[in-house]
Amino acid sequence: MSSVRYETRRAEIEHYFDRTAASTWARLTSTEPVGRIRQTVRAGRDAMRANLLSWLPDDLHGRRILDAGCGTGALAMEAGRRGADVVAIDLSPTLVELASERYRGEPGHERIDFRVGDMRDMDLGRFHHVVAMDSLIHYAPEDGLTTLEAMAEQVSHSILFTFAPKTPLLATMHAVGQLFPRNNRSPAIVPLSERGLISDITQRPAFADWQVGRQYRVNSGFYISNGLELRR
Repeated sequence: MSSVRYETRRAEIEHYFDRTAASTWARLTSTEPVGRIRQTVRAGRDAMRANLLSWLPDDLHGRRILDAGCGTGALAMEAGRRGADVVAIDLSPTLVELASERYRGEPGHERIDFRVGDMRDMDLGRFHHVVAMDSLIHYAPEDGLTTLEAMAEQVSHSILFTFAPKTPLLATMHAVGQLFPRNNRSPAIVPLSERGLISDITQRPAFADWQVGRQYRVNSGFYISNGLELRR
């Protein structure tokens, strides 16, 4: 399933979130004061996370959820508080350790299995729901679709994920980002056409018994993202 392109990008993402930007993401996902630009990112991520969680049942007892690309664990914790058994996986050992320590002792923490690894590793078992918030956005479209196909085989109810929409503003922000020194850049985000993405998904045999559900866009300063629901 893995390609050289996917492996290369995965290594870049791991290095960025585990070494280059681990402290930045720890602060961004906390309640500590941040600058104006990062405030827009924080607000946008909070809004998207709340929306994705609203697409799950309020009572998650008896449900098994994969938080694919869990970062510092906020989504996994809310699912755990609502009764889900959660596997929270991320490439970054630093962020996974932070997530586990940040919520230790809180109600729901005992329901979460924090792991370091690849979200494509579907040896993790079967799930009722998968949530992949901002974890596919750095990969080439074909690699993202292949990852979704792998998830679909193991999921009984829904896959919720985000993608970066093709907009003039996002294209401009992406171009400006290329001006930063290479060692300060995050892995490039790959914007996608909403219509093209949905067409690609519906044409894949792996999604023959799935349908496209709800959609939601967040446009918060430097955070622009689309949420998409796939239902079996």
